Amino acid sequence: MGDAAVPRLELREWAQRFGLVAGITQRPLSLGLWSDESVGQVMGRWRAFRAAFGPRFPGIVSAHQIHGTEVRWHAGRLDGWLMIDGVDGHATAEPGVLLSITVADCVPIYLAAPDKRTVALLHAGWRGTAAGVLQRGVQLLKQRAFVRSNEIVMHCGVAICGECYEVGYEVVEALSGALGGPASERRAPDPTGSTHVDLRDILTRQAHELGVGEVTVSRGCTAHDRSRFFSHRASGGRDGRMVAYLGTPAGAA
Repeated sequence: MGDAAVPRLELREWAQRFGLVAGITQRPLSLGLWSDESVGQVMGRWRAFRAAFGPRFPGIVSAHQIHGTEVRWHAGRLDGWLMIDGVDGHATAEPGVLLSITVADCVPIYLAAPDKRTVALLHAGWRGTAAGVLQRGVQLLKQRAFVRSNEIVMHCGVAICGECYEVGYEVVEALSGALGGPASERRAPDPTGSTHVDLRDILTRQAHELGVGEVTVSRGCTAHDRSRFFSHRASGGRDGRMVAYLGTPAGAA
């Protein structure tokens, strides 16, 4: 399996403007680690994924995600594949380190402080969004790259859209506190039924409240476009996983 066997959607604007490699894999390549398939099948696909980025990224970082808010800083050169537990975000200023997360409806959040060549990649489902994973990622970039919020750029990648994401009262209640402003201006959740939630809209509003300088949002929906993407919700939990990735290539000026 080579580069051609790793279909992916690249964030070309970030490549052109910032020299960053960013994107997400697509069907039919499933990169979920926890499946009923043999270890050989799973690892074969991950080897193909790593090979697709060749010498530009000698190291790749991924994690067993838990829908939490921990964002891990990765310092220094990395050779090989680092897998860690209990982390839902990664950040680095090291060229040649490719950050990765697995998704199948949740929002991949790409963050960059372009002038400092510092990047972060976050996994945001409703729990992480409500608990503040975006705030943690932005704060880490500010601390490590010594930048202001308005020097950070953000992209919300392919995820389930609001039309397809129906949730219950407990989710709406948790997300109602995820935005700032006076409590009187927040709409109270209806405990008698369900509603539709657009996580990318909530994350965009959070980014504006944090002062992030630029925010873009993908139009892709995992549930609407299942010919290209995996959707946990639309498949009833049976689908595979995509990998979102972000990094500065080795040797970048």
